[in-house]
Formats: sequence, structure tokens, C-alpha cells
Amino acid sequence: MFDLPSLVLLLVVFSLCLSLIVFQAITGVPPMSSSSPEAADVVALLKQASLPNQAIVYELGSGWGSLVMALARAFPDAQIHGIEASPLPYWVARFRTRRMPNVFLQRRNFYACDLRDAHAVTCYLMIKPMPKLAAHLDRMLKPGTPVVSLTFWFRDREVAAVRQGPGLRGAAALYFWPAHKAKATEETWSTNT
Repeated sequence: MFDLPSLVLLLVVFSLCLSLIVFQAITGVPPMSSSSPEAADVVALLKQASLPNQAIVYELGSGWGSLVMALARAFPDAQIHGIEASPLPYWVARFRTRRMPNVFLQRRNFYACDLRDAHAVTCYLMIKPMPKLAAHLDRMLKPGTPVVSLTFWFRDREVAAVRQGPGLRGAAALYFWPAHKAKATEETWSTNT
């Protein structure tokens, strides 16, 4: 029915598809690529944030590498660190960025990464991990570090700037971490109730 090479290929494809499903279940985030206009919005917001020369930029959940590649091209003097847990997107991104000397990819959980050297952070995730990520960034980032989130924003954080390009999925938001919104005082609260 199947010859050995066909059976091996079928098993490899099945295993790769299964790994995507397993890692999506673990992380709550499917590996999605940013479109060119969405990546351009992220780049524009980071340029607006005035990154230093030779900046270190982390792309959390770097997936297939589209945003990492856009960042590497836009900031050729920067170190772009892509962090991805899922094996298949990670290896595809490794292949795609193999000739980009300023890209450094790691296959790991970004919550286990030390981000204290970050000059900027980007992410394109889903709504579910955003509160946990905000707490992780609170522990890791220096005050004032630019963070750009594509489509899924941090709740209860003050947005510094927004870009809505022609992409269908949503806008990119720039924060300067920790970006806490001012808490309502008792006086303000009592006058508004």
C-alpha cells in the first residue's frame, strides 16, 4: 500500500502537525506570521521610540520569523533575539534567517528568558498570555523600555502610540514599560460614582 519512503514522509508530516497542535495547547498561541504592513507598523513604532545604536530587541513568540526578519532589516546594527517554543516554526525561522548575522534565535519558553538587557521588546501573541507576560515584563524590563504589541494589547497599561496599517488583524501599540495607568484616587472615584 505505502512504500517505506512514503510512510516515513507521512509520519514526519503527521509528527510536525501534531507538534503544532501540542505547542498551541501548551502556550495558548498558534504560530502566526505578521504581514508586511503589520511588521512595518511595529518597525515604525520602534523607530518612534528612538532605540539606541546596537540595541537589543526581543521578539517574544517569534513563530515563523516574519517579524524577526523585518526587525533585522530595519535595524541592521541591532541584535534581534527571536524566542520561540514550538519546534517547527523555530526551525523554519532558523532557515529563513540563516544569512542574517544580527538575528539570534532560541527555542525556549520566553517566560524563562532573562530580558534585563532588552532595549525593546515586541510580541504578536493572543489575549490569554498577555497578563502573565505583563507581569514577566514588570520583573524584567528597565523603566522606559519600549514594548510593541501587535493586535493583542496589554490591558490596564497606558498606550503611548498606535499604528493601524492596512492589515486585517489589528493595530500595533507602543508602550513605555511599565506603562501603568494612573490609579483612581478615592476622591476621583467618589465623585464619579
